Amino acid sequence: MPKQVFFATLGTETNSFSPIPAGWNVWRDTLLRRRSDGRAPADRNQHHLAPLWTLSEQRGWTLTPGLQAFAAPSGITPAPVWASLRDELLADLAAAEPADAVLLHLHGAMIADGCVDCEGQLLAAVRNQVGPNVPIGALLDLHCHLTPAMVEHADLLFGYREYPHVDTFTRLAELLTALIDTAQGRIHPRMALADCALVGMFPTTPPAMAALVDRFRAASRAPGMVDVWLGHGFPWGDVPDLGMRVLAIADGDSGQARRWALDLASECFDLRETIAGFPATLEAALDAAAAEPHGTVVIADTADNTGGGAPGDSTFFLRALLDRGLDAAALGPLYDPGAVRICQDAGLGARLSLRLGGKLAPESGSPVDVRVEVIGLADRLLQTLNAAPANLGACAGVRVLLDGDRPGPAVVLASRRIQAGSPELFTGLGIEPGAQRLLVVKSTQHFHAGFAPLASRILYAGEPGALAGDPRRIPYRHAPRAALWPLASAARPRGLLT
Repeated sequence: MPKQVFFATLGTETNSFSPIPAGWNVWRDTLLRRRSDGRAPADRNQHHLAPLWTLSEQRGWTLTPGLQAFAAPSGITPAPVWASLRDELLADLAAAEPADAVLLHLHGAMIADGCVDCEGQLLAAVRNQVGPNVPIGALLDLHCHLTPAMVEHADLLFGYREYPHVDTFTRLAELLTALIDTAQGRIHPRMALADCALVGMFPTTPPAMAALVDRFRAASRAPGMVDVWLGHGFPWGDVPDLGMRVLAIADGDSGQARRWALDLASECFDLRETIAGFPATLEAALDAAAAEPHGTVVIADTADNTGGGAPGDSTFFLRALLDRGLDAAALGPLYDPGAVRICQDAGLGARLSLRLGGKLAPESGSPVDVRVEVIGLADRLLQTLNAAPANLGACAGVRVLLDGDRPGPAVVLASRRIQAGSPELFTGLGIEPGAQRLLVVKSTQHFHAGFAPLASRILYAGEPGALAGDPRRIPYRHAPRAALWPLASAARPRGLLT
């Protein structure tokens, strides 16, 4: 009989300060595939998961999928929702037993009412259910809160290396390989977790962070090492385990894992001034874009990134584009399902008055009343996000009409809360990104893979909006402020945590 790997997904990235709870509607609108639906929760026809089936079969194993659940980054998950999802995953695992290994795709920054470490609790429950001899591996987003509980109850924890997350499914396949190797006794993972004493956002495309990623890759190839990676932390998660941490995995040698974790944590801290960056203000970013002599400038509206739990319907940038009278510009995606429906009813080419954005929270700003022309409609618009298709739902492209019906900036209106990922966001509605002098994308970094090839310059804009770009402006109550730079200038790495 082939050996069996149980595979399930359960995760979300929780912004403790978001006004949008991660209730059932958010889970259903993002990803919720279950055995009770009468179909396989995952299969090889999903192109991004197909390598898992191929790899399992090549090794003589069977992949058995359970619950596949993921919620777009939002606020805290209500306790009944978390308990239901956790228990459903455990029930799927019980139905698949005896499992010879457990592969979980989690996030690492999920918070529920009454639980600040959902992944640690889930891994403990899985360990209790399968016993000490079945290897458990979990893939985490690099924006995770790496906790001692996660390390205690898993055999292998792998994380994405890149931000934007272009390596998500590559890392999932690498983890599956290591998990099967563990089950077959080829390797004996020993994990060590070390603190870096840093909090912030650290895109891996700038040279300093790109070099650091290469350093971690090289460490993973060192003799006796299984994997070494950097958990950046998620600055809007107000938890005691907030902050950047190093997870090192050695083959059978705990001391070696500890040495690598300590050395690399110290190295990250020493680079803090080089790798940290804070976004410019909205107005400063627009001034810098105006000074660019040619090409298409891309500005990331990081303060309204739904990937960080922001509403996605803020109007600050739209208002600024209108105040400056900019025309060769496009912005998106602006979450406004009501406006999309109105545009659908009006039809392509219609001109009408429309109230845009500013609906979900005070941090969204005020609605903007404009006259527009409908220039594109789509019942379902797909873009690429984190190396996989991402559905923006029904969308409308509108051209704002300035005084005298002069064409102004174009706006992509979306009926799903999702950040910008690739140019299809615009081209799918007849808006040519390369023909614009300015593109404003609602994202922090995941847009980079898709938009960098067409940009003459990329700028990052922060406040105003829901996501403070400087962690010193985030109103933490539970995070260890005195232990994290730049919240405390005297902060220093705290050494090993496991």
